[in-house]
Amino acid sequence: MIGEILSLVKQHEEWRGQECLNLIPSENVMSPQARALLSSDLTHRYTSSYKFYMGTRFIDEITAYGEKLARGIFNAEIADLRPLSGHIADLLFFANFTKPRDTVICVSATDGGYPGMWKNALPRFLKYKTVAFPFSKDRMNIKTQEAIELIHRVKPKAIIFGASLFLFPHPVKEVAKAAHETDAHVGYDGSHVMGLIAGKAFQDPLREGADALFGSTHKSFFGPQGGIFLADKEHGEKIKKYLFPAYVDNAHWNRIAALTLVLAEMKEFGERYARQVIKNAQALARALCDYGFPVVCRDLGFTLSHQVFLDYGGYKRGRAIAEKLEKANIVTDCGVRLGTCEVTRRGMKEREMEQIATLMKRLLVDKDKPSNVKNEAVRLAKEFQRVVYSFE
Repeated sequence: MIGEILSLVKQHEEWRGQECLNLIPSENVMSPQARALLSSDLTHRYTSSYKFYMGTRFIDEITAYGEKLARGIFNAEIADLRPLSGHIADLLFFANFTKPRDTVICVSATDGGYPGMWKNALPRFLKYKTVAFPFSKDRMNIKTQEAIELIHRVKPKAIIFGASLFLFPHPVKEVAKAAHETDAHVGYDGSHVMGLIAGKAFQDPLREGADALFGSTHKSFFGPQGGIFLADKEHGEKIKKYLFPAYVDNAHWNRIAALTLVLAEMKEFGERYARQVIKNAQALARALCDYGFPVVCRDLGFTLSHQVFLDYGGYKRGRAIAEKLEKANIVTDCGVRLGTCEVTRRGMKEREMEQIATLMKRLLVDKDKPSNVKNEAVRLAKEFQRVVYSFE
């Protein structure tokens, strides 16, 4: 039994970790030092806000150090590392700043918004009403003036920027001003672009008018799987007051230690990393477009984030494309959203993006055998096994 389990993990590590080109935009790779902390003695330990457990002084120091780093990196008055995921961070915002029957404006799931806060997900249980931001699919962004008019008309309790398909900065400054004029809370789900925000390469939501910035720590941000909540004093103190034990009890302190180290890496290397992520996304998009792939927003430069979007018209066609790519060890989602965060962390640059585009062309346009393309994909992946933008 144990042999089978260990063998499966080993096979996964060899395949996904060494032999695949990972273009999933919601994944990244950690440095060896940060990853090692996940298996430290902290894995076994508890602490709590009420100091119920003894033996926690180093855990508490690590948490305080991590929160200090996060406040500095994101220019936030309050930081909390305890949310177990980006979804839990979303839940914290909605549960604390809306009530049943309140109206919330966000990007709809059909426009690329996060499905977890749309219709039959969180609204179903928290009983708030969702209204979609006016959205341009040609420009892949919120329509600023129409959004302002909508806010004044429906007077929402909260508005949320951010999306799962996230190519360009949202018009936070203009729209947040209108929201505050109607006393709405302004949140920004930065799950996908958290690393780009930390690297000063996308936008600065808390300076542009958002009351809170929250989301995942393992997408463009290269940390462990988990969440983070950053806010001004008013919103942040309320979250800290009610987070434990209502939403998070055991916050997984090995994760928080790893996240703290990653925050230090981001402080030191984040700006160079984030700039390269975007350069790589743009290079990949240009090359794919030149080969005839359906890359959106050509007239806008394709993307200003880590994502490139190939519009195949829906999930069915997208899944077929993703399955073909997987046979050649090029891993995507069924969107087909392509992300450059992990390949960038492994040291790839524009030249390698052009090589990846060529491999995709050979497979999907030229109809080359998947085995032929796979051999080249494995060769390229094995050239880039070292994790860069880290202290090693």
